[in-house]
Amino acid sequence: MPFPFDCISDFMFFETELAQSDVILIPGSSHPQLMERAAMLYHQGIAPCILPSGGSTPHVETTEWEYLRNVGLSLGVPSESILKEDQATNTFENARLSLEVLQQQGIHPKHVILVCKNYHARRALLTYQFVFPKETVFYVSPVIDKTGTSKDNWFKEEEKIKFVMNELEKVGKYFRTAIHEMGSNS
Repeated sequence: MPFPFDCISDFMFFETELAQSDVILIPGSSHPQLMERAAMLYHQGIAPCILPSGGSTPHVETTEWEYLRNVGLSLGVPSESILKEDQATNTFENARLSLEVLQQQGIHPKHVILVCKNYHARRALLTYQFVFPKETVFYVSPVIDKTGTSKDNWFKEEEKIKFVMNELEKVGKYFRTAIHEMGSNS
């Protein structure tokens, strides 16, 4: 029997097939699982570089970028394969500043893998699609982070409900203005 909120689960938690890509992007995070997934994909040869993004945060002693970089280095990713974006403070900045870094490096990605927290997948994908050129193809490789929140358990504990519902609310807040502007321009 379907759960009444399956539509939320299906909208928020999803992943896509993966294919050879130009870069692996990680929106800022203090969860090592994201770089662990990115490093695994890198070692499989699916992309030649990883770009973690993120500035200072109270969750790590340095920047999110440096934290994730150190995880990557410990997993055998060469330092020259980890690009740097260490200023972003939110997902829109992660996307915008990551695109700037790629352009400065002469990388104009046609195919991108987005490694993100599973309950952040929808907002992350929409944000990066909004910022990157329209022809960019995104593949989403979500991970269960250190909170243990998943499609199967998010509705069973108050803390996990909070994570998912906060993300769902942010989807509306992030895109309300953009949707309005796009609708009024058509």
